[in-house]
Amino acid sequence: MTVSAQQHDGRNAPGTSGPSTARAEPRSGLARQQIRVPKTAELVAAQLRRQIVRGELVEGDALPPEAVLMEQFGVSRPTLREAFRVLESEALISVRRGAHGGARVHTPDGQVAARYAGLVLEHRHTTVADVHTAHTLLEPAAVRLLATHHTDTTLTALHTALTHPDPNHFHHQLLEHAGNQTLTMIAGMLRHILDTHTPPPHPTPHNHHDHTHLLDLITHHDPDAAETHWRTHIATTPTQPPSAVLDLLGLPPEIVGRAGQGRAAVARSSVPLPRGASG
Repeated sequence: MTVSAQQHDGRNAPGTSGPSTARAEPRSGLARQQIRVPKTAELVAAQLRRQIVRGELVEGDALPPEAVLMEQFGVSRPTLREAFRVLESEALISVRRGAHGGARVHTPDGQVAARYAGLVLEHRHTTVADVHTAHTLLEPAAVRLLATHHTDTTLTALHTALTHPDPNHFHHQLLEHAGNQTLTMIAGMLRHILDTHTPPPHPTPHNHHDHTHLLDLITHHDPDAAETHWRTHIATTPTQPPSAVLDLLGLPPEIVGRAGQGRAAVARSSVPLPRGASG
């Protein structure tokens, strides 16, 4: 597939001039508006993104060599590499340079969305306790879904979770097996934000009576009783999530230690080198 010659490498078609933003001719009753023409690199990135999202390209697939893609899309090497940078920023591909390099496909990952959501929440001075509250409020909805429809495999996974050394694992499994992809993804994003923050919320010990009773209610398909029981459990379970504002931009401990003066000294210094880089 060849990108339109008019948009080829971001240049204007012969006989045209000016930026790639077309002005619509005003008509009676219509306000003047600008129509932005996408850059060629964006069109190439959109085509590859579509193939990844729709499963035509799967995790670990190698994209064809640059020369092949340049021929396929009818674009120059700089344009193709600009499209690669767009997809790399979305974590949909990773590019290795060199003789044995190339672009490898990565399937969409909720952690990418979680990282951006975390930055938005930190910008709004959101506390860890606020995120923790939102995460726990999702559990009763998940419990209702589980009690409405579940499988033997789901019940086995939940019973196994009761023996996990981390008490939070059982709560995570409730959300993981709810059967609603949107709920599971949102819960996973919030959990990623909580896990990224240091220190994480302190886990509370298992309340085996409440947990086993919940599984009984789920097993007997009683969504009303299961949801009510779990709301009561959450409301009466003591939790002490940190009241501090989210800090997802903190530096790794080894960088702080290398500075010798702690976080404040590093913050006043120049931007630290990435891990593994030489000074």
